[in-house]
This record gives sequence, structure tokens and C-alpha cells, in this order.
Amino acid sequence: MQYLLLVILLNTFIFVAFKLFAKYNVNTLQAITVNYWVCMLTGWATHGFHPFYAEIDDEGWFANALLLGAYFIFLFNLIAYSTAREGMTVTTIANKLSLVIPVVFSFWLYGEDVEWLKITGIVLAIPAVYMATSRQGKIEIKNLWLPALVFICSGLSDTFIKYIQHYQLDTQAAQSAFTITMFTVAASAGSIMVAGKMLHDKDNEKPEFKSLVAGILLGVPNYFSIYYLIRLLDADLLPSSSIIPVNNIGIVVMTTIAAVLLFREPIGKKRIIGIILSVISITLIALSGF
Repeated sequence: MQYLLLVILLNTFIFVAFKLFAKYNVNTLQAITVNYWVCMLTGWATHGFHPFYAEIDDEGWFANALLLGAYFIFLFNLIAYSTAREGMTVTTIANKLSLVIPVVFSFWLYGEDVEWLKITGIVLAIPAVYMATSRQGKIEIKNLWLPALVFICSGLSDTFIKYIQHYQLDTQAAQSAFTITMFTVAASAGSIMVAGKMLHDKDNEKPEFKSLVAGILLGVPNYFSIYYLIRLLDADLLPSSSIIPVNNIGIVVMTTIAAVLLFREPIGKKRIIGIILSVISITLIALSGF
């Protein structure tokens, strides 16, 4: 249970941080890249593992760590951009309602039971995302592309993490080693992107001290948000098709409260309906696991 609470709180902090990035004009790519190096160092310091040894490519999870690390640098930048453009509540809901993707894959990959509560929740999730990501007034399809992309990419990320945990990370040592290696790959990919932008636009793209500070502050909670998510999935508290929704509903509720209290984000009638539907959707899926 402690893993569940920690993952909820850490993810809420990350979404608040992304909102502050936009408010203070932090260079997102630089901050995220620094954050990933801090993630690697945090894992190294806390678990005594570093990814720089000759036999690492013999590990069964190594190729997936490379793939997921590269994917993470893309996904983190996507979520940061969506948070700045569409708001924290909208991005959080799109991100967390993506649970329908790993839930569906859980039925297929792990033979988990298909129950009517889960199916009802998945069906309700579609209008929930649509309503929650709409603005006051007329709903325009063109405004949905960014939250929809967050929805799909986040769902695929959760599915892949669960798949790797289920089939390849059978010990706590493997879980920490995989997490640290993945973050090292993400940091390396981000560094290449930052260097490329600086070479291409020397006048406008320069290292920023506030981006360095932002990345350092983000790195420690970000490392543990992924590490404890893997530990949560391994704890067998509930089936994966239930624990992911339980986790996501907590994050949706906490980030929505943070958005209203800290940033005074406006919530129109359509978004209120979307939030209510999302809570009902995730609750139905979660209840099916008890």
C-alpha cells in the first residue's frame, strides 16, 4: 500500500513541476535532460548500481531498457508541452485515463478476467476524455489532438513497463538496475538533442541555470515514481488491470486538487462532467479487482 501512496504523490509533484516550468519559462528539454541524469545518479546512490559495466548487454532486459529510455525522453517532453498548452488537469486526465490500454492488454497477455465492471469503465473512459479535454463553449475536434496523443503514448508506456516487469524483472535488484539503465539512456538521448539544438541555434539556445535547478529538483521524485511503480506492479496487491486504475484515480484526484488550489485553473461545465465521468470510469475498473 505504501508503494501506491508514494506513486500517487510523486506523480502529482511531477505534474505540478511541469506547470511551474511553463510559468517560469524553463527550457523544458534542458530541464528534462538534467532530470534524467539526476535520476541515474539517484538510483546509483540509493541502490548501489551503475549502468557502466561490460556485461550489461547480457541482461535479458537490456534491449527493452534502451527502447524505453529513448521513448521516455519523447513522452516526458510531450507531457510537459501538453501541460503548458492545455493545462495540468486536462493533461493529467488524458494521461491517466490511458489506463484503458494496459487494462485491455492485461486481458490478452496475462489472462486476467474480463468483468462487466471493467468493460463498463473502459466504455465510459472515452466520453470522459473527450469532455475533460474540451473547453467552455463549442467543442472543437482540432483541440483534442494533443491530449489524444498523450492518452495513446502514456497507455503504451504503462503497457510496456508492466510487460517488462512481468516477464523480465523477477528480483528487486533487476528492477533497480533496469530503472537506472533506462534513465541513463533517456539522459543520453536528451543530451544529444540539447547539443543539437545548441549547435543549430547558437544565439537563442544556451544553457540556462534555472533549467539546471528545475531538472535537479525534478530528478529525485521522478526516479522513485518509476521505481516504486515497478515495485507496486510486482507487489500483487491487485491484478494489473485493477491496480493501474486505482493508482491513476488517485493521481487524477490529487492533480486536480493541486490545479485548482495552486494555479486556479478554470473548470467549465464540460470539464466538470468529464472529471466526474473519469472518476466513475476508473472507480468501476478498480472495484472489479476487489
